Amino acid sequence: MSVVVIIVVIVVVAVVLGLGLRSRTANDGVDSFRRQIDALSPEARKPTIDQVKSAERLDDDDRADGDDSAP
Repeated sequence: MSVVVIIVVIVVVAVVLGLGLRSRTANDGVDSFRRQIDALSPEARKPTIDQVKSAERLDDDDRADGDDSAP
């Protein structure tokens, strides 16, 4: 009788752990997807776009100053 109780307890613990890990993984996937979508938003890309435009302006200024020594 005690062997049956121990087996039932082990099975219940395994099921509870399995469900807990499964739901946590599903939530992590959703959170990861949301972070990726947010990274594609115009607001998230603005600092990078501003850096590129700034670098292009500096490069254009250098060329306008006659610094054509670089190939």
